[in-house]
Amino acid sequence: MRDGPRPRSTSAMAAPRPKALEAFARIRPYVPGKPLEEVAREYGITDAVKLASNENPLGPSPKAAAAIREGLTRLHRYPEGAAPLLVEKLSAHLNAPAEGIVLGNGSDELISMLTRVFLGPGDEAILPEPAFLMYDIMINCDGATPVPVPLTDYVIDLAAILDRITPRTRMIFLTSPNNPTGLALSRSSFEAFLDAVPEDVVVAMDEAYVEFARDPSAVNGLDYIDRGKPVAVLRTFSKAYGLAGLRIGYGVMPADMAALLNRIRPPFNTSIPAQLGAAAALDDAAFLEKTLRTVHSGLDHIAGVLAEMGVEHLPSQANFLFIKVSMAADAVFEALLREGVVVRSMTSYGYPDHIRVTAGTPSDNAKFLNALKKILS
Repeated sequence: MRDGPRPRSTSAMAAPRPKALEAFARIRPYVPGKPLEEVAREYGITDAVKLASNENPLGPSPKAAAAIREGLTRLHRYPEGAAPLLVEKLSAHLNAPAEGIVLGNGSDELISMLTRVFLGPGDEAILPEPAFLMYDIMINCDGATPVPVPLTDYVIDLAAILDRITPRTRMIFLTSPNNPTGLALSRSSFEAFLDAVPEDVVVAMDEAYVEFARDPSAVNGLDYIDRGKPVAVLRTFSKAYGLAGLRIGYGVMPADMAALLNRIRPPFNTSIPAQLGAAAALDDAAFLEKTLRTVHSGLDHIAGVLAEMGVEHLPSQANFLFIKVSMAADAVFEALLREGVVVRSMTSYGYPDHIRVTAGTPSDNAKFLNALKKILS
């Protein structure tokens, strides 16, 4: 007489994984910046500042917050799948055709849609190394092979990427301004690169930080949507617009590419609050300007103090600084945590002596700089 379910046999539990599962098991999981709640639990610090995830230090736009509150009254309804109000506003704001705009649950989902449509087993996709880990994850998820190309002197090496193109290449991922370095590609270098890319290779340009760029020579991917090459520009409301918690991004691309992505886009992938908040954020030009002033002032102040300290850093076209420290980055990260400042160690990005720091409010920046001086001394 059995008392309960029979345990699984050892042989069954030890059965070989199917090849697909083996491929997923090799994927490196994405590790986000440490949340403040985790810092409070682990270190007992309740007044920590988070400068790890490149978020807007001012929070969301007041107009966006009001629109989101209104949207909460409609949570029992499904959203409009095509989000026509937001797409219309984006089309006017970007001077781009509405039929070439695709919305996503963050730009992460757009990366997923692109790889699902254009990649399969046997295909290759080239990406900078280091880069946003979701490129590698999504390429692997669709059975294709990621081809990483190391940065040269912290810069995306476009010539080296061209050298790695083969008949199996179907996509190239670029990021400008780049994360984690903060450097942007120039228009001239990108144009020469694009001219050399085969016409059947999709170029996905991730511009999550483009609103922060101050260099007039920096590339703007929207200028190349109608050049006859399959260019997809990915952008987000998470950074400059302060809506990271809503998870909403968008892609701009040729209409035929957008039509393919919209065929596989989940029907309700962006929520009512996200659609309304993003649309209202586009209307709040004053808040965006305030954000840019705050971030640029913060970057300049931090850079100036670092120069006085003799600490090396790269110039940034994003909202963060890539900083070389004189100790192991992980040790600096831990020491800053104990001072109530959360940054990102760049060890996992292949830079064991660098940290990445988001520009925050003046008080956030002062707390970071005081803590860094204490640690490095």
